[in-house]
Amino acid sequence: MLQTADNRKRVAIVGGGAAGMSAAYALSLCPGKFEVVLFERSSSPGGMATSIPINAKKYGASYINDGVQGGSPVFGNTYSMFEKLGCTPSDVGFQISFGREVGEDYWSNVFPAALLDQHKDSINKFSTFLKVTSNPVLEPVFGLMPIHLSLTLFRFPKAFAEALVFPLVALFMGTGNQTPYVSTAIVERLFTDKSMRLFDYSKESFVNGIPEMRAFPCLGEVYRRWKKEVESRGNVEVRLQVEVTGMQRSVKYVNQSNGQRREGVKIYSSATLGTNSDQEIEGYAGAETEEMFSDVIIACDADAALKVLGKDASWMEKKVLGNVKYLWDITVTHNDLGYLEKYYRVRFSDDLPSKKRLAEGDEETKKAVEFAKDNFKPLYYVRSYPEDKKKIEMSFDLTNYQPQFKGESPFGPVTMSDSATDDDQANDGRAASAPDARRSTHAESLADGELPPLEDHVFQTIFLDKDGSGGMWTKGEIDKEKVIGEKWWKQQSHRWQHYAGTVPWMMFLNGKRHTYFAGAWTILNMHEIAVCSGLGAAYRLGAPYPFTDKPEELCGRLFKLTLGVNHGVRVRKEDRDGFIA
Repeated sequence: MLQTADNRKRVAIVGGGAAGMSAAYALSLCPGKFEVVLFERSSSPGGMATSIPINAKKYGASYINDGVQGGSPVFGNTYSMFEKLGCTPSDVGFQISFGREVGEDYWSNVFPAALLDQHKDSINKFSTFLKVTSNPVLEPVFGLMPIHLSLTLFRFPKAFAEALVFPLVALFMGTGNQTPYVSTAIVERLFTDKSMRLFDYSKESFVNGIPEMRAFPCLGEVYRRWKKEVESRGNVEVRLQVEVTGMQRSVKYVNQSNGQRREGVKIYSSATLGTNSDQEIEGYAGAETEEMFSDVIIACDADAALKVLGKDASWMEKKVLGNVKYLWDITVTHNDLGYLEKYYRVRFSDDLPSKKRLAEGDEETKKAVEFAKDNFKPLYYVRSYPEDKKKIEMSFDLTNYQPQFKGESPFGPVTMSDSATDDDQANDGRAASAPDARRSTHAESLADGELPPLEDHVFQTIFLDKDGSGGMWTKGEIDKEKVIGEKWWKQQSHRWQHYAGTVPWMMFLNGKRHTYFAGAWTILNMHEIAVCSGLGAAYRLGAPYPFTDKPEELCGRLFKLTLGVNHGVRVRKEDRDGFIA
């Protein structure tokens, strides 16, 4: 056990995902103020941000990131953390292919398609929709109004919503089949907020061109280094394969070193055998133990938080956290090109672009088509189920998306730091065996930056909402011989009720009874929000905000917004310019 100085707070963190690890990092910067124990029930930190090994000889790379692929260039706190770990993301063009049937549901952001011509008036009208819904006076109303209702209120055709709006928002937010029930204000922010948006709205093509996306480095390696970093100052201990089984708060105890009476949190925990692909504990490896802490940061999902709190949960905690709805999705990672070609447009063909715009001699369309002929490489595919077009399936081309297939290091496009050792490069079961261990057999003949042929690409298809949409899944059509792996994921729903019954009430829970909550679920399911929420919880306890040296618009703005929403407080006087900022 770590020895605690009399004046140090002893903090427990429950969960080793992005939020928990961010909180641990901020607290680690003050070894004289905090002693920290982070509990993670699985065998590695990262939460949903995981990497798995694949057959390099067969697929041209030795690993994939299988839960989180990348993010917007404005994820400043995430990338600043990566930078401190000697890792960087890679730029990639964010190409998307929606639907399959020309004139019915097919469109892309790479070039204008016929579907955009059909919905020209609605696309133009969407500009007014964004202006009205972004009005500060009306924002509280639209914050509680689901997007399907507001689109109906503005008299948008059902086909426009189902073919363009819902698939795009589902892709933005990972909301899947709950997209029609997402808050209108959140959808508006995805187009207008500089800390959240990915696409710029266009009156001509709905979204403006191919934005820059950032593909993450090997996340198994990122989080391995992250663990090493937070433990390097001696005041943080990360306990893997240990599950918090319960807690009691407001417990009175006597500090044995000075005899002072204190109030804190009693944590009960048990060693585990790790978790499986169904996100379940494989078993327990020891008896339950108990420890006292001064404060606790609960950085797991809301369901798990309530389970950990048990009978100690307050009425308000039960209402606010119990309002968070979760759905079960399954990802199938595979190499079945036939499945992709059956349900999506994987290759460019002359029938896909708008014939009307080409006939009119539109120069922008001509340029886009010429580009697509040699460079059509979608990262994402989205289709609606014919039985219910509000419900969707998504697929990724991981070979197009992830930089290791182009010969890049698991650490990203950086020179490895001088402190990196052979151990840093070693295969720990999650990262690639070495940065140069990517090419083999047929892939060895490929130059760096050149991708394997389409037949050798690695795809991932996500089947969403088992309970609500499982009957429409086509999972059984994927060739079992070409399946690389399957994994279940517990996904938060972004329905409007989340922004009525959970988000605005978190500030009234945080700080009560020595308890702080952190996680993307507190606002919006993004890695960047998870990082900011973890930093915010640590900040409330007195830790510094670690990225004050970065531009305000890159990092500080979203951190301050998250802190305000989650905790109802401003940053400390020394961290702000003026009374409000």
